[in-house]
Amino acid sequence: ALNTSDAKLAQSLYTSDGVFMPTEAPSGIGAEGILNSYTYVFSQIQLNIEFFIEEIEVEGNMAFAVTSSRGTTLIHATGDTVPEANRELFVFEKLDGQWKIARYMFNKTEPKG
Repeated sequence: ALNTSDAKLAQSLYTSDGVFMPTEAPSGIGAEGILNSYTYVFSQIQLNIEFFIEEIEVEGNMAFAVTSSRGTTLIHATGDTVPEANRELFVFEKLDGQWKIARYMFNKTEPKG
C-alpha cells in the first residue's frame, strides 16, 4: 500500500478504530482519519521502501511488531528523490480471523548507506 500510494488500500489494513501516527504530522484516528492522513501523505511523496521485521510478539488476539524500513522518497513538490529510513512500531488486532493494524507509529532514522 505504501509503495503504490494507495490510500484506500492502506486504510483497509487498519481496524475501524485504528490510529496512524506519522512523524511530524497529525495522527489519523479511525477509518476516515486514516484515509485522510494517507491521502495527504501520498499527495506529497511517493515511497519506495522495504520493511525489515526486527521483532514480533503475539498474545491472544493482539500482537506487536518492531520494524525498520529503508529506501527512497520522491518529493512531488521538488521532484527530488531522497534517502528514506525509519523505525516503526505496529500493534495488530485479530478480527474475524484477520490481523489488522490497530496502531502504527514511525519516526525517521539516518539512512544506512
